[in-house]
Amino acid sequence: MSDLPLDQVRTLLAVVDEQSFDRAAAVLHVTPPAVSQRVKALEQRIGRVLVLRSKPVRLTESGEVLVRFARQLTRLEADTRAELGLGGSGQPTTLPIAVNADSLATWFLSALEEVPAEPPISFDLRSDDQDHTAALLREGLVMAAITATPQPVQGCTVSRLGTMRYRAVASEEFVRRWLDGGSLAERLPAAPAVLFDRKDDLQDRFLRRLTRRRLPSRVRHYIPASVSFVDAVAAGLGWGMVPELQLSGRELADLAPDRAVDVALYWQQWKLDSPSLAAVAEAVGRAAGRALGP
Repeated sequence: MSDLPLDQVRTLLAVVDEQSFDRAAAVLHVTPPAVSQRVKALEQRIGRVLVLRSKPVRLTESGEVLVRFARQLTRLEADTRAELGLGGSGQPTTLPIAVNADSLATWFLSALEEVPAEPPISFDLRSDDQDHTAALLREGLVMAAITATPQPVQGCTVSRLGTMRYRAVASEEFVRRWLDGGSLAERLPAAPAVLFDRKDDLQDRFLRRLTRRRLPSRVRHYIPASVSFVDAVAAGLGWGMVPELQLSGRELADLAPDRAVDVALYWQQWKLDSPSLAAVAEAVGRAAGRALGP
């Protein structure tokens, strides 16, 4: 890696972070053709295609390796300057972190409030399903992630945060309309369901446990925002799997009090000696300990 032109590597990182060559050019204060030439020169030097010129751009496997290197290099350089008391550009440290939407809507922001103000950190949060945030680590797009994956991504450490408990709930009116007059296992598969997005399998997981069969809901509403998701369930649009942390103050019926679904959450981060990253990890661990189940 020592013979890699660092300006070209940093340019590739800017293209990935900004998701376009034009926006990367604006951040780097160069022209778009200059950005394209740097990336092309790096690809020629490596002998492999690094980025697919789509909208948004996408990395190849080789590109992911170089982006991880570029992000680690940037992080180490910033931490070293901070420890030496060299102000440099005066820009805060940027930490890209992948967070599942339910954690972001409930307990995660309280963790960020506990991170020391000095040295300054800019949080770049990427939201995705907890079963998919680990992919952002592998691609080099984030340096840490809250994930449901206990197996560490290559080059990462992993620690258990706790368990987020979900309950199958619905409005009282929804229960009267769709679920009265039969067993829950018989009636629920035919009732409308609210899902976060097409990656959300909690409702299907609950139905499989309830019916011991694969019976997905016939009508499925997708509401990709945690607060609006709960609002949709409360409004009677369908039943849904809602975190216990979001049920306080909501008049919702628990459809199966003895059948909660628990999702174990883990903190994965790059193996990087970074004071900023360590401070965030410590704060996240404390906040998770208060909010999540064992």
